[in-house]
Amino acid sequence: MTTVEQAGLVGEGVDRVDGPLKVTGAARYPNDFGFPELAHAALVRSTVAAGRISRLDTGAAQASPGVLAVITHQNAPTLRPAPDTFLSAPPPPLQDDRILHYGQYVAVVVAGTAEEATAAARRVEVDYETTEPVLDLHDPRAELLIDPYESDVVRGAAEAALASADVRLEATYSTADNANSPLGPFTTVAAWDGDALTVHDSTQWPGGLRTALAQVFGVPESGVRVLVPFVGGGFGAGLRVWPHVMLAALAARTVDRPVKLVLTRPEMFTGIGHRTATEQHLRIGANRDGRLVAIDHESTTTLQMTGNNLEPCASYSATAYACPNVSTRDRQVRLNITWCNSMRGPGDAQGNFALESAMDELSYLLGIDPLDLRLRNYAEVHPELGLPWSSNALRECYEVGAERFGWSRRLPEPGSMREGDWLIGYGLAGVSFFWYQVPCQASATLRADGTALVRSAVTDIGTGTYTVMTQLSAELLGLDLPQVTFELGDSDLPPGAHAGGSGLTAGLGNAVHAACRNLVQAVLDTVRDDPTSPLAGATLDEVGVGRGRIHRTGSPEYGEAYTDILAAHGLPELTARGASAPNDPRELGLAPAGPFGARFVEVRVDPELGLLRVARVVSVIDAGRILNEKTATSQIIGGTVGGIGMAMFEDMITDPGSGRIANATFGDYLIPVNADIPDMEVAFVGRPDRFNPIGVKGVGEIGLVGMGAAIANAVHHATGRRIRSLPITIDQLLQGVGTLRR
Repeated sequence: MTTVEQAGLVGEGVDRVDGPLKVTGAARYPNDFGFPELAHAALVRSTVAAGRISRLDTGAAQASPGVLAVITHQNAPTLRPAPDTFLSAPPPPLQDDRILHYGQYVAVVVAGTAEEATAAARRVEVDYETTEPVLDLHDPRAELLIDPYESDVVRGAAEAALASADVRLEATYSTADNANSPLGPFTTVAAWDGDALTVHDSTQWPGGLRTALAQVFGVPESGVRVLVPFVGGGFGAGLRVWPHVMLAALAARTVDRPVKLVLTRPEMFTGIGHRTATEQHLRIGANRDGRLVAIDHESTTTLQMTGNNLEPCASYSATAYACPNVSTRDRQVRLNITWCNSMRGPGDAQGNFALESAMDELSYLLGIDPLDLRLRNYAEVHPELGLPWSSNALRECYEVGAERFGWSRRLPEPGSMREGDWLIGYGLAGVSFFWYQVPCQASATLRADGTALVRSAVTDIGTGTYTVMTQLSAELLGLDLPQVTFELGDSDLPPGAHAGGSGLTAGLGNAVHAACRNLVQAVLDTVRDDPTSPLAGATLDEVGVGRGRIHRTGSPEYGEAYTDILAAHGLPELTARGASAPNDPRELGLAPAGPFGARFVEVRVDPELGLLRVARVVSVIDAGRILNEKTATSQIIGGTVGGIGMAMFEDMITDPGSGRIANATFGDYLIPVNADIPDMEVAFVGRPDRFNPIGVKGVGEIGLVGMGAAIANAVHHATGRRIRSLPITIDQLLQGVGTLRR
């Protein structure tokens, strides 16, 4: 099936189809929904990080005005664990008296109003039998998990190659915990009707939440419905089924009324996960000509006391460059901390910081330009599989980025570029992101009036899924954009993938592609034996679509309008479904490629005050086929802002004695503001990816990866000071003030 070229449908910067709803306030987020006789819930959180509850008195709370119930481990029913997957939920709450982290939920109060519930929650009295919490990554009491996800890589003989290398670098890099606290407070609204449960929730995976809640409460999955047409930000925080979601459903079942539970900002910091802290030890060996001969990368990340969190940082180094001898090891240590969770660019963001900082250090040891060193070690084929990439325009990213940034103006000596009182530094980082795609389904319906409805149980967390899937559907069906409606955010729709790992656009897009092709085939089946139809007997490969019609390829006059076909056959509509699943690299003979990119950064440092400012960022990205350049550019800009936060501001500070997060508000947890954001230029290069029929690779997360290293490398170029930990702070820069002064 071919399509007629329709200007502005795919690739161009089409405005968001959901934009008018958002700017007029008509878009409904979970917090905007309610039910008749809606009750409200408030949480009581632990004030210690480890131990047991020794006394819990709810009498005053239960006697408070408007209170309907106070639920604790003493009266909560037994809840079943959710399915154990790599995105598994934390254990069901209120099942015993153990305390595993500060802020753990120890009670939920249900009342007629939110104010009544909050006031009563303050009257719950809890005493604890405490134990000394394990809070430090180096604490010898911490349980060590070695290769928990079987992601360690051994290629060649790294130790021997390091021993014989002309030049060797050895260094340790660290990154801080980052708060996964999006702007919209996470909300759950739960209502029961017998064993049927309806939930409005801030989830990135309606289907996963549906399955989990059915298992937790022991009810048929077919009776659980999850609705989430809009999410107030996700960044990975909505991928798991959090305890507050289970508590909202439990509270609703207990009081036999619908219940709304809205997390406060401090509860967002402790209740929906965070980016794990890392300590990474790297050893790199190279020949004098700059060719890598060995990489040894060991990463240790933090983990909560129970459950899992997939965050292999060291494995990033296994495929980033052409290197014959590689050893990567990922380890985790269990601590009495809040749940660790995927956050934009998980694993790759931290791993890239270590590797790209080390590559920059190596370039100075070798006396080779940092850009040239990366080009010399570009991986022409997948280093691990030995197969050609399904697509890889990283070399073009470097070349286009260097030209646009003006890298040739860089003076190689650190501290040699100035403007007035400011030291100027140029830094770069090569970027890659893992390939990821999960199965997905979609349906497409053609209606008698010539419009189409395409549906899947996915979410749009702000990335533009509504828009790009509307564009893609319109192109595949040959309709104008206003003639297509894309519906999502309802678990009753065809099963959809979760919005994470930069894999939704490919997984969902391929399912939509299949559904639309099958719908066109259904139309052809309808006219196959119609002697009056110019399409009688035509196959899918012999037709094209455009302007609301199907026609024979190369002969637009031999065709029919959808509306005429449906009317002639007395059909109110036609529906077809489609599904996608990841391809097998061995069958295609291709190595699946995620997106690639190059980040070029200019920083300015005040040598007297240790002030750091990012002046410019140029990002060149290979993301395969770009479905909407406007929304894709927005994703890279947004990710860049997050990367600046990771590099210069964000650090969840845990009190070493109590385990309390000491800066769990936006007044104390530093994030970039408008004044911190520089001029940004974004460009896309490359070709459609060959690993899937629509040629996309995803852009949601690669925009963050690489910023930490690029900024740190620019700081070194400006000052001569090598900073190996994030975030980069004023005190770190002032430690080298003697070398910064003129």
